[in-house]
Amino acid sequence: MQAMPSPANMQWTAVSDSLPEDQQRVLAFVPGNVIYLPGKSGDMRYLPVIPLRFARNFFKPGTPKHEKFGPHFWLGEGQSNHYFGDVSHWMPIPDGPAGEREELRKAP
Repeated sequence: MQAMPSPANMQWTAVSDSLPEDQQRVLAFVPGNVIYLPGKSGDMRYLPVIPLRFARNFFKPGTPKHEKFGPHFWLGEGQSNHYFGDVSHWMPIPDGPAGEREELRKAP
């Protein structure tokens, strides 16, 4: 897994240059991404940077979705999922200010 960037050296990586590790959570840049706000106003928030988990070879070869969208997929956590082509850039999620790292905690 890649080293986590510090805020001083955080840089976006184009998906055309490199991809995250399979199942790695990253900050993803999704141009044009909007979400509808709660209520019936129709108000939206432009939210181009969201956490997503990269799923390498998510769609099986020969399936309609593989043919239309390619093999890879981005899984949302509290956000919508995104097809591979929706994301233009990504970066590893940075450590916290005291070096805290994200971790999966299982229920007791």
